[in-house]
Amino acid sequence: MPFTDCKMKPDTKLRRLNLRIAAIMLSALSLASCNGVMYDEEGDCDPHYKARFIFDMNMLYADAFSKEVNAVTLYLIDPATGDIVWQKSERGDRLRQDGYLMDLDVAPGSYQLLAWCGEGRDEHFAIPADASHHTQLTCRLNREYDPVTGAALSRKDLKRLYHGKTDVKIFPEEEGTYIYNVELVKNTNDVNIVLQHLSGEIVKEGYTFTITDANGSLDWDNSIMPDEEITYQPWQVLAGTAGIEYPEADDVPVITSMSACVANLTVSRLMADRSDDMRVKIYNPAGEKIVDIPLIQYALLVRGRYEHSMTEQEYLDRQNKYDLVFFIDEGNRWADSYIYINSWMVVRQSSDL
Repeated sequence: MPFTDCKMKPDTKLRRLNLRIAAIMLSALSLASCNGVMYDEEGDCDPHYKARFIFDMNMLYADAFSKEVNAVTLYLIDPATGDIVWQKSERGDRLRQDGYLMDLDVAPGSYQLLAWCGEGRDEHFAIPADASHHTQLTCRLNREYDPVTGAALSRKDLKRLYHGKTDVKIFPEEEGTYIYNVELVKNTNDVNIVLQHLSGEIVKEGYTFTITDANGSLDWDNSIMPDEEITYQPWQVLAGTAGIEYPEADDVPVITSMSACVANLTVSRLMADRSDDMRVKIYNPAGEKIVDIPLIQYALLVRGRYEHSMTEQEYLDRQNKYDLVFFIDEGNRWADSYIYINSWMVVRQSSDL
C-alpha cells in the first residue's frame, strides 16, 4: 500500500491557533483581575481581613496567647461614630492552634479593633451584651455583698481577663489578605500572701486577709472607672510546717521547723496612677490589724533592673503574680522591719508606706 501524505490541512492549523490565542487571552484576563496574583488559598480575588491576637505583655516577652487565652470576643468600631458595626466570639481548641486567625467579615473601610478575652469575661466579669457604642463596652466585676455591713466582696479565684485595643486601621478594597494584630493586656492578678511564724503554730482560721481597692469596673479603653470599694478575700487559705536546713561551721546541718500560713487572692487591674489605693490588710486572731500596706507602691519598689527599660504601668501589666512574705513574732504581730516581694527583700525605712 502506498504511503499517504499526512500534512495538516490549513483549516486545522487555523483552528488550533485560534484555541491557543483564546486560552492565552482567558489566562491573561484572569491574571489581570487579580493584579497578576493568583489567590489559590482564598479561591477568589476579594480582599480578606483577619485578626491575630498576641499576648506577649508578660515578663518573658513571649507570645503566650495559645497557652493562656481560651476565649475571644472582638468588636469592630466605626471611628467616625463610635458605633459597633461588627462583633464575633470564638473559644476552645481552635484558639490553641498555631497561627490562629479570626476571619473578619466586613466591607472595606476604616475600623478600630477592640477585644475582651479570656473566660473571665463570661464567668466573673460582665460586659453589656446589647452594646451598640464603644463607650458601652465596659467590664464590671461580679461581686457579692456582706449581709451585715453591705460591703462589696470578691472571694473567687477570678478567671483570666484580657483587653486589647488597636488604633484605627484601614481595610483596603484591593484584593489580598490583610492581617491586623490585637495585642492583649492581662487584667487579673494573683496575689499570694505568706505569713511565716518565727516560732509556734499558725492556725489558718485565726488570720484574716484582705486586699481593698475601687478597681472593679474597667472602661472600654481598659482604664479604671469610678466604682465602690471592693474587698478581695482569699479563695484559699492553707497552713503548714516546713523544715529549713541551715549549715553549721563544721558542715553539720541544723534543721529547724518553720510554720506558715498562705492566702491566695485574685484581684483586678493594678494601675500606677492609683498607687496608694490598693491596700493589703491582715488581722491576727485577736482581731488586731497587723499589716496595712499599699500593694502597688511595694510592687514598684522591686522593679529592679526593669526600672529603666519599662514604665511603671508596663511593669504592672507584665508582672501579674505577686508573692508577699511577712514574718510575725510570738505575739502574732508583724516584725515590720522588712518583707519579701517576689523573692526581693524590701527594708522598711518609712512608716508612711
